[in-house]
Amino acid sequence: MPEATIHRIGGDPDEDADAALADLWAQYVADRSPALRDRLILHYAPLVKYVAGRVGSGLPAHVEHADLVSYGTFGLIDAITRYQPSREVKFESYAMSRIRGAIIDELRSTDWIPRSVRMRARQFERTVAALESRLQRSPTDEEIAAEMDMDVEEVRKFLGQLSLVNVVALDELLTDDDGGAPRLVDTLQDANALDPQAVAEHGESRQLLARAVEQLPEREKVVVSLYYFEGLTLADIGRVLGVTESRICQLHTKAVLHLRTKLADIA
Repeated sequence: MPEATIHRIGGDPDEDADAALADLWAQYVADRSPALRDRLILHYAPLVKYVAGRVGSGLPAHVEHADLVSYGTFGLIDAITRYQPSREVKFESYAMSRIRGAIIDELRSTDWIPRSVRMRARQFERTVAALESRLQRSPTDEEIAAEMDMDVEEVRKFLGQLSLVNVVALDELLTDDDGGAPRLVDTLQDANALDPQAVAEHGESRQLLARAVEQLPEREKVVVSLYYFEGLTLADIGRVLGVTESRICQLHTKAVLHLRTKLADIA
């Protein structure tokens, strides 16, 4: 994850940067100066680009990265305005939730997904859920194809289209509706980011997610682990596994569908 830095003259650069940032936050919390807020926005701007890049991975080419960054910046501003350092929640974790939420809200509001794709997506999700219930495991592409009277390539192509509908992915399945809490995957990546009470509140959700991920087919499990817990992009995962980015996008979409079904069953 990218981190901007604030430097002071002399001393250890990292310690000086941390101290300067802490001072900046203290000043901003004290007087809520727009000028200080703007300095914080500038400092955390790389975080917006990072989140926008991850949200945009797998979206169609006509969705501009610059637009996602613009949407996400409003989320960053909201995060800075609402953040309370006294709660001992790591700002980066809190801000990423707000940034991602702002991007997704804007994508939803534009209603850029064709109605026909939405309808087929609901049918596809119901089919996957029915197969999982019947087979007591995640269905293969071939089994989904047979159930929907499609060939395997059609199923995989549709999984690519379904990724457009599936913007709300794994890291939002178990978060609070108001978006105020850090994302579940952030608590898994950095247990020290939260105070003990917050960790306890997320404990059950973390266990549910861990159980659901463990039940995924091996390749989907690898994609989930590398994308959500190691921070790799879909393109990076494709290079690791020796397949195309589009195939990784399909596997990611299947994994999220499977996890939704499993979490609904065990929640």
